[in-house]
Amino acid sequence: MDYARMREIGEELARHAPDPFVGYEIVGDQIVMMTSPGRLHAFIAWLIREQLAEQLRETSPRLIAHTGGEVADPTIGRLRRPDVLVVPYDVFTERTMDPFEPADVVLVAEIVSPSHHTNGYLDKMAEYPAMGIPLYLLVDPREGTVAALSDPGRGPDGPRYRTRSDYVFGDVVTVGSWTVDTTDFRTYP
Repeated sequence: MDYARMREIGEELARHAPDPFVGYEIVGDQIVMMTSPGRLHAFIAWLIREQLAEQLRETSPRLIAHTGGEVADPTIGRLRRPDVLVVPYDVFTERTMDPFEPADVVLVAEIVSPSHHTNGYLDKMAEYPAMGIPLYLLVDPREGTVAALSDPGRGPDGPRYRTRSDYVFGDVVTVGSWTVDTTDFRTYP
């Protein structure tokens, strides 16, 4: 089924979804209904957004960090809802209901779910570089680890990030020209 038809179906399902539905993702021929993340998941996303927002005001005032946006790439049939994304202010304030275009997204951060951990490690690890998103921050509260990925390009098995730096909770993580202090990050119970 083509991407446009998948979006129509997703929008129709969203109109009828019960709370705590927050949105949907399109993953190839699947529509994945999203619910509110747990408190710890949301807390880590908030910490990342706050730290990036503070640095962006100082170093890159035309960029903003945001929790709760969508990025869509119809060419690969994907619509994703990263936990945190960084986009230009001018793009963020456009009068549109459309998802962000991958070319406008500078960074995405994902917090691994306790129940769907392969999503961040396998699916998004291939999709975000295929979209050309320059920076991917992958936080895993199951293990207390963080991976900062960059330099999207072709690999032997398809699109991938060619640079990766691994950290543990408590480290100061470098992602692009910014840092994220993970001292207050907590693992899942």
